[in-house]
Amino acid sequence: MKIHLSFVCFLMLFSITLSSQNKMPNVILKTIEGKTVNSKSTSNKNGLTIYSFWATWCVPCINELDAINKDFDKWKLETNVKLVAVSTDDARTKRRVRPLVNGKKWNFDVLVDENQAFKRALNINGIPHTIVTKGSKIIYRKIGYKPGEEEDLYKFILKNSPIKN
Repeated sequence: MKIHLSFVCFLMLFSITLSSQNKMPNVILKTIEGKTVNSKSTSNKNGLTIYSFWATWCVPCINELDAINKDFDKWKLETNVKLVAVSTDDARTKRRVRPLVNGKKWNFDVLVDENQAFKRALNINGIPHTIVTKGSKIIYRKIGYKPGEEEDLYKFILKNSPIKN
């Protein structure tokens, strides 16, 4: 009986873990100006949201965000997609985020996950890490970046967007 009860508890915990990875967590983040925001409030209520986890020291991360930024106005116009770039820079490097973003003039929201609670809640172990959500449901995940992969992301967005202009 003891083994059976332990197994049931294990299955319940396992199913809770799996379901939590399919939904966006509720975590406090900051804008690059220092304003506090809730992760739930960052999602696109009328379409898909791309969450791109990156850091100032991650060259592939910056290359991916630069590549997406080139055509992001078109993406927004055609699909009403929203992009939230989530910096995972720690206490040593977070001061680099704002100058880098200001220099890049990226056309999307940038948030800072100072204590990496958002990253941990989503079980992200490496960056760049891209997540696409529809509402609070995670419908796409990708780790890493190679030039040209932004086109695959765009095709996914086109295919799954509830709004197509």
